[in-house]
Amino acid sequence: MTLRISLRDGEKVIVNGAVLRSVGRTDLRLENDACVLRGQDVMTPEEANTPARRLYFACMMAYIDETNREAHQDSIVALVRDLIGALTSPDAQSTCVAFAQKVACGKYYAALADCRWLINYEADLLATAAAA
Repeated sequence: MTLRISLRDGEKVIVNGAVLRSVGRTDLRLENDACVLRGQDVMTPEEANTPARRLYFACMMAYIDETNREAHQDSIVALVRDLIGALTSPDAQSTCVAFAQKVACGKYYAALADCRWLINYEADLLATAAAA
């Protein structure tokens, strides 16, 4: 299955752990299996400043850093345990469980979508608490 990626000038993409930056508008066709993350999906360590964001970062690293995947998985297990214990919403807990199932099956890219949902949920909770 071929994956087509269009990049804007200067946009980053990570392919199997290698960070690439486009020079000019670039179209790529990926013709085999590879771990790919576009720049908009990449989180820096400094941005991983909340529980859900730390979970996203650990999952992202497990996806792109195969050499250290076991250590990243250990981080994911600890972070999921802490996060699910702190959540009271059934939807959020269910999303954590779905995330953990995807990680257990090695579906890190799909698990990142669950993390994005958790990040948005967390942001809403923090905004509500700040407004109170």
